[in-house]
Amino acid sequence: MSCILHIETSTDVCSVAVTNEGACIFNKEDHGGMHHNEKLGSFVDEALSFIDDHAIPLDYVAVSSGPGSYTGLRIGTSMAKGICYGRGIKLVAIPTLQTLCVPVLLKEQVTEPEALLCPMIDARRMEVYAQLFDRALNEVRPIQADVVDADTYKEYLDKGPVYFFGSGADKCREVIRHPNAHFISGIDALAKNMLPLAEKRIANQQFEDVAYFVPFYLKDFVAKMPKKLL
Repeated sequence: MSCILHIETSTDVCSVAVTNEGACIFNKEDHGGMHHNEKLGSFVDEALSFIDDHAIPLDYVAVSSGPGSYTGLRIGTSMAKGICYGRGIKLVAIPTLQTLCVPVLLKEQVTEPEALLCPMIDARRMEVYAQLFDRALNEVRPIQADVVDADTYKEYLDKGPVYFFGSGADKCREVIRHPNAHFISGIDALAKNMLPLAEKRIANQQFEDVAYFVPFYLKDFVAKMPKKLL
């Protein structure tokens, strides 16, 4: 077991957590929208002060690796790299869609052995970033940007139950009307839920090159022109 600083900024929730010896000992979350540039620095400062005040050696930084918000991922990655450089510690990258699965599995909200998990991150209009896993978090279908209609996941729904959750799931509720489709509300990508995924990667020595690591954006960033005020 190790002390890990977790940073999750891939969605409109900004969160930072510290875990030590397998338990969460510090947690800060902001659910007020995309204010990561305002919130993340103070959250991280508080977390590092907490660690130092309690004389706990920081061993690793775990950061969300995407997909998700281009700006959010960039801010989180820059912060994580700075800490790793400054303290000489290793970087662990945690896929956002797997993080979404953790509370669903821990709360045992999915009981059918054959059930699939489909975490979703909201994109534009009826588009989501989605991936399918079995209950052991083995990948059944890779990450895709899906424009959701009634038939998008039909081949999986015809075989058994599929549970949809995450920021993209609510807008799909009225479109995916298959009897095997189940929706779980209130699931966000949070730093405190990264712990089991980070520990597994640390045990497997799956570390990132701090100099060259970039998040998985899935789509290229497209800059928008600001609206004219007049």
